[in-house]
Formats: sequence, C-alpha cells, structure tokens
Amino acid sequence: MTRSSTCTEAFSARVIDWWQHQGRRDLPWQGMRDPYRVWLSEIMLQQTQVATVQAYYERFLQRFPDVWALAGASEDDVLGLWSGLGYYSRARNLHRCAREVVARHAGCFPSTAAELQRLPGIGRSTAAAIAAFCFGQRSAILDGNVKRVLARVFAIDEDLARSAPQRMLWQRAEDLLPTSQLIERMPAYTQGLMDLGATVCLPRRPACSRCPLADRCQAFADGQPERYPVRSPRPARKSLELWLLQASCSSGKIWLTQRSARGIWARLHCLPAFESRAALFGAVPALLRETAVEYAPFIHVLTHRDLHIHRVVVAVPAWTAGGWMQDGAGAWFDAQSWPTLGLPSPVRRILAAAD
Repeated sequence: MTRSSTCTEAFSARVIDWWQHQGRRDLPWQGMRDPYRVWLSEIMLQQTQVATVQAYYERFLQRFPDVWALAGASEDDVLGLWSGLGYYSRARNLHRCAREVVARHAGCFPSTAAELQRLPGIGRSTAAAIAAFCFGQRSAILDGNVKRVLARVFAIDEDLARSAPQRMLWQRAEDLLPTSQLIERMPAYTQGLMDLGATVCLPRRPACSRCPLADRCQAFADGQPERYPVRSPRPARKSLELWLLQASCSSGKIWLTQRSARGIWARLHCLPAFESRAALFGAVPALLRETAVEYAPFIHVLTHRDLHIHRVVVAVPAWTAGGWMQDGAGAWFDAQSWPTLGLPSPVRRILAAAD
C-alpha cells in the first residue's frame, strides 16, 4: 500500500469512525436506501436549513409517497406543497425529474452518479450522494458543508467560485474517497462528511476541538479556520418596489393571477403585481379606486434583493365581480382552493391574515 493510499484510508477511516460515534441519526431521511426519499431530501436541503426542511419532507411523502405519485401530480399541486420553501425552480425540476424517471426509467432511479446527473435538477454532488447512499457507489460529494471542510483541511486560498479552484477541490474529494475494505462504508463516509460540516466545521466559530481531522487541518494549524473557504465579494443588494392588489368579492373569494415563467415567483399564483402605484390603480376600475385602502409597505428578503411590498385592498361588489379585470388573466379562488396553490410566502401570509 502506497503512502498516498494510506493517508486516504486514514482520512476516510477517521470520518467513518467519528460518524459512528457522534454523527447525526435523528433525521427522517438518514439510513435510507430508497433513491426517491434520498433524492427528495437532497433537493430540499439545497440552500435550506434542516429544521425548515423536516416538516416539508414529511408532508411531501404523505402526499407523494413515491416517484409515480409525484410524476402524476399537476405542477400546481407540487408548487402548492412546496410553497414557502423558496427557490421554486427546485420544485419545478423535482416534478420534471419525477416524470422523466417514470417515462425513461420505468420509475426506477439510475444507480450510477453519471446517469443520475442527466436527470433534471440533479447536479454532480446530488447525483453522487444518491449513488453513495442508495447504491454504495464510490462517488465524491461536494455540497456546501463538504466544501468548507475540505477548503479548511487543505487551506485552499483561492476563490471557490472560480472554475480552477472548483476543479481542484473536486479532485481532492475524489482522491479522499475510501478504498479497499472501506469502500463498503461509502454511505457512512458520505454522511460523516456532511455531518462534520453541519455540526462541527461551522461557518462561524467551528468546534475544532471536536473535529477528528483537526491534527491534519492546515487552517486549524494556522489558527484561522474562519478564513476559509475564500469567496467572492457578495453582489450589492438591490431593492425592488412591488405593488400587490388584494381584491376580494362579497363571497370572500380572492382574485389571483399566475406569474410568467421568468422572473421572481415564476409560475406561482399571486395577487396581481405591479411595478408602481400608478400602474396598479390604472388596472382598478374607476368606480372602485376611491374605496381602495393602501397599507404601509413591508420588506420581504430574497437572496440578493429586498422586495418593498405595498398592499392595496379593494372590495369588489357582486355586480361587477364577473367582469373584474377583464384585460388581465386570473380567476377567483375561495378559502378552500387558494391554500392548495403554489403561492409566494408573503402572499400566503397576507391571505392567511385576511382569512
């Protein structure tokens, strides 16, 4: 056995041993060999905290217990159940992927990372996680937590947003994969790396004294683990004014439109949205403008921008409800139907408060 392979075995053995004694075992998707459930959890966990994902994960499985059920659902049903979890392109790709697994693979997920990566919404790291957890394949993952662990262990002093450092980090991850008798422990190794980043090698105040890799971590040896990973400066936050028209008729129904396939809240149902006060009031029938009530704006925070949301409430009399906003697509939804739609979280909060 070469020195390089010995070092690799030592690294993977430490991660596996640490996970056996201190890793997480209380998450509902852990210990699973079902590709559908592993895939669902991996997609939900992208850019979303575990505490938030757990409730959504359980609700999804109750409604869509397998890939066939998800593939057979409408996009509105999927977006409705996803509503509030954010990054809605994940939900749309989830639905597309389920349909492709059913149509192209007879409802069975491929067993290799290379094949999995060809499916909609499944990137290299997600494909590797599914292959490792469900099929024991020797595949390297590189999610945000694992990037942080490896960037610190090797003190990678380059911006990981650039392609060259990314390739180098992927190569490191591949080189460290278990070999010989430890290959069969791929699920434990993969989960161990994830858990190290999630519970020990934290972005702020990492618990280096509890890390099984501390004595081989260059960032720890240098005394500045928080310096890594190096990242590009965040783009300046932008602000956007959005005017929402909350129209209700005497029966209590709410007028909603479906947003276009591009831009924020793509394809979600929403209160009619306008870029200015003038544009909103221009869409309201003249007889109703004087009865409109404006509310103080509130801020809804997105990844790179702040939405300053203005809400204008209009009561639509029964005699005009049938011809309401004839120039704009939309429909009236009652209190039994709108909660099932895919809605932006601030719109859902507005409607829930008014219900």
